[in-house]
Amino acid sequence: MIEIIPAIDIIDGKCVRLSMGDYGRQTTYKTTPDDMVREFVDYGLTRIHAVDLTGARLGHPEALPVLEKMASVSGAMIEWGGGIKSDSDLRDLFNAGATWAVIGSVAAKDPDIFGRWLAERGDDTMILGADLRDGKVAISGWLDSSSLTASDLVERFAPLGLSQVIVTDISRDGMLAGPSFSLYRDLMAAHPGMLFTASGGISCMDDIERLEADGVQRVIVGKALYEGRISIKDLC
Repeated sequence: MIEIIPAIDIIDGKCVRLSMGDYGRQTTYKTTPDDMVREFVDYGLTRIHAVDLTGARLGHPEALPVLEKMASVSGAMIEWGGGIKSDSDLRDLFNAGATWAVIGSVAAKDPDIFGRWLAERGDDTMILGADLRDGKVAISGWLDSSSLTASDLVERFAPLGLSQVIVTDISRDGMLAGPSFSLYRDLMAAHPGMLFTASGGISCMDDIERLEADGVQRVIVGKALYEGRISIKDLC
């Protein structure tokens, strides 16, 4: 059965969603991140995907106090990304209570560092985040682009123990227009044994069911929850 992971994006301590990764197209919600975590956990959704969007843009974690509150919720397990660039950033992240670290820009720009983190921390805590714009990996809070594809990164890090990858199609993120089904089918065919999480565009339960039928093992659901397209009860 596909594992459903609710998403919490954070700016200035608040739950937000961006459209297509555009910081100028931001929707802010009244519920606090830790209250959202409590609600998700109450329904049995204990793995939470969280992104420090301010940290991603500035290049260093900015919302660690928010992470501490979220991680203090009994039963919650947080996969956290955004602005993690250094050994101290990573250490602070885990000290604040994260269960997993999602690494994107460093993997693309400084692969030796991410390779070392994989060796030191293990694949059970380190997740590759590949956020794609026009098929290429975007970096620095989606503000810049690289020449790399998701497959390029998987091929680089799979021999070093990588086992978990979150792949986001930025063009669909926050648009409620459905995910890029073919993207995930192609990645799974090219990299059997790698655990891919689909992210971006989930609009309804049919989208999740189609991904599950295709063999996707995990899916991140964000705006569809906040906008009432999918209820938390539907996911349980």
